[in-house]
Amino acid sequence: MVVHFPSVYDLIGAEGIERVVAAFYRRVATDPILRPMYPEEDLGPAERRLRLFLIQFFGGPTTYSDERGHPRLRLRHSPFRIDQAARDVWVRHMLAAVDECAIPEPAYSIMRAYFERTATGLINRYDVE
Repeated sequence: MVVHFPSVYDLIGAEGIERVVAAFYRRVATDPILRPMYPEEDLGPAERRLRLFLIQFFGGPTTYSDERGHPRLRLRHSPFRIDQAARDVWVRHMLAAVDECAIPEPAYSIMRAYFERTATGLINRYDVE
């Protein structure tokens, strides 16, 4: 017997992910640590890329990979200085966006775990005191 567990995409759809990404980028737009990491004047292209990536990652259509190839998260983020402080701010804004959008369980816990784990994996600067 095969048991199918619903994906985040099955649970909240593209619309739920779109709402989370929009709420996140509203926070990024005014954040003094994160905003400089987005070189484009308009956050729209970055917002679209994250939206498509998360839709695909969480079980939806593969539009992201169709357009951009393999996500290669560490490589794509390597030009940016991501230290513990930047990671923590990113996670704080993303989780606030998930909270704002009232994402239900179990999607909430799955998203939270993914965001925390992945943000930690993207740290590429370590300050040694």
